[in-house]
Amino acid sequence: MNIGAASDASAVSQRMIRHYEKIGLIPSPPRRDSGYRDYSQADVHLLRFIANARDLGFPIGEIRVLLDLWSDRERASAEVKALAESRAGDLGRKADALNAMREALLDLANACHGDERPECPILTRLAS
Repeated sequence: MNIGAASDASAVSQRMIRHYEKIGLIPSPPRRDSGYRDYSQADVHLLRFIANARDLGFPIGEIRVLLDLWSDRERASAEVKALAESRAGDLGRKADALNAMREALLDLANACHGDERPECPILTRLAS
């Protein structure tokens, strides 16, 4: 299948497919006589794996590790679990930081009268 069909089947954009090929995350597929890339069902499966890992917040470096673990049938599941737990911890810290920013913004918004007066604690805080 061509890159458009692979993109549709995997839910990975054509631009990202080309990027993954360029950085060596996925192998470059064979080319047809016309020069177009020819993706297999296995390529689409690989792209779905990457898309799912990205959706769970894994960065490219960890996706490389996950791909290696996925292809290694002798691997211990403990390695995969450790990666997932580490990523979950990172996401938890990011969620806590985002929640703190949200609360700070809501506090500032609540302190602002939101009327015709020029005084605005939001701008005062940003300028401090």
